[in-house]
Amino acid sequence: MKLKNGGTIMGTNGVVGLVVVILFVVAAFYIVGYYIRKKNQETLNGLEKRKEELFDLPVIEEIDEVKKMHLVGQSQNTFREWNQKWADLSTKSFAELESQIFEVESQNESLKFFKAKAATADADKTLTEMEEQAQTIRQGLKELRETEERNSLAVQKALDIFEELKSELKEEATTFEPAHAELQKQAKQVEEEFTKFVMLNTSGDPIEAREVLEKAEKDTYELEATMKRVKPLVDELSNRFPGQLEELQAGYQKMIDENYVFPEDQITSDIARVTRKVEASLADLEKVELDTVEAATKEIATDIDDLYATMEKEYDARQYVERNRKVLSEYITHSMRNNRQLLIELDHTAQSYTLNHNELGQTRTFQTEIEELFRRNELLEPKIEKKEVPYTEIQAFYKDAYQILDEIENQQVTIDESIRDLRKGEKEAQEKMDHYEFTLRNLKRYVEKQRLPGLPGEYLEYFFLVTDRVEELSKALNKIRINMDDINKMVSVCDEDMVELTDRTHDLVDAASLTEQVMQYANRYRHTHPDVKAAIDHGLDLFNQEYRYQDALDEIGTALERVEPGAFKRIEDFYFNHPDLV
Repeated sequence: MKLKNGGTIMGTNGVVGLVVVILFVVAAFYIVGYYIRKKNQETLNGLEKRKEELFDLPVIEEIDEVKKMHLVGQSQNTFREWNQKWADLSTKSFAELESQIFEVESQNESLKFFKAKAATADADKTLTEMEEQAQTIRQGLKELRETEERNSLAVQKALDIFEELKSELKEEATTFEPAHAELQKQAKQVEEEFTKFVMLNTSGDPIEAREVLEKAEKDTYELEATMKRVKPLVDELSNRFPGQLEELQAGYQKMIDENYVFPEDQITSDIARVTRKVEASLADLEKVELDTVEAATKEIATDIDDLYATMEKEYDARQYVERNRKVLSEYITHSMRNNRQLLIELDHTAQSYTLNHNELGQTRTFQTEIEELFRRNELLEPKIEKKEVPYTEIQAFYKDAYQILDEIENQQVTIDESIRDLRKGEKEAQEKMDHYEFTLRNLKRYVEKQRLPGLPGEYLEYFFLVTDRVEELSKALNKIRINMDDINKMVSVCDEDMVELTDRTHDLVDAASLTEQVMQYANRYRHTHPDVKAAIDHGLDLFNQEYRYQDALDEIGTALERVEPGAFKRIEDFYFNHPDLV
């Protein structure tokens, strides 16, 4: 009985547990389903909101706005494309989107959550594509509108310019003569093109209307550019050039009346030739052949400038000649007088000095050149009086003459200074020679005062060589005609000789005196150091017999240094630092 009851109790508990589990699963499923359904509904609401926002966009208004612009040509075709795309979007795409949203609602209500989620993704994708297409359509319409607005402004600008050009041609007709008729003809053609454009655009032929409009705009700007080019050309050919040519003709006649003479006088024929060019250019301007006219006006302007320059040159040359006529004559006379005086001085100088640089030949050449200038100037004088020569030719002669005379004067001054340098150089050379002789005597007395046993042959030979050179210099200075180039070279050599001889003399005396000092000091080692004794004995032979004082000093000094290092340096330093005590 107990086992049976126990089994019943356990069976009852199992059923209760199963029911609890089932209830829990059902509750969980319900909660999850509720949550998913709610989530899907929120997504669906979002899709509905986006759909409403999409169809609230003012695309229809934007389309109507562009439609009112009466587009033509490619712009009209582009508009039609965008309009059709919006029509497809707002019908076919919209119907597909509505179907997908309905599918989402049905699946969600039927608790087919996974199918509902897939349908939601499809609807979202479709809506996103529609939003992007709508944005693209709106951007295309915006660009089309802005482009057409710019085009309309361009057309209006061209029309405004054309109206201004017509008004200008009417009100300022004289400023365009003789091209006015041709310009009027071109303006009429442009006006016909604008009229044709309006007619074609109204009649619904946009492609041809656009072509006509583009040509009308192009021709308008070309007409504007042409008129801008014509005005200054008319002013030059009708006003400025004729005025200048009249001024040139009057000025030329006045100068002829005032006895001006022109070289190769072709001014009258040149003025006539330029006048014909002006007339031909006016004929070309009447036909609006602007490139030809502009090239011709540049040539005419250059020709007129050349004519002015020719006349101004002659006028300026007269002023120059009148200012310099007397001055040049005086300059020639002055230069001739200076050259004659220079020749006299050179002749006098040549008696005392050799002229090594062709001074006389140069001065005679100057004389020939000055006389030629004098001759030409004298020939010109009566022609100037009779007004037979162009002033520009006289001016050219005067300027050449001034240049020649300036060069001659500069060279005259150079030669005159060189003459003075000869005398100055002679004096300086004489003073130096006196100094050389004085130096030789002093050196001789200085050596004799040392009472040396004799002098080396090499020293004597150089002493006599220097003495001979000084004597040669003295002879050269005492000649009737001296050559200062040679003397200056001899002075340069003697300068070097005096320095060298003085150095040799002092070296000789110093070597002899130092030898005596070192020998006296070394005697204290004579009896204790045989090598010192041998050096002193040999040094005495060099000193007294061969007069080789430096060699004697080197031999004794070397032996002393071996016995008492530093002794020779002390004796030498004392000797040179205390010459009065030695």
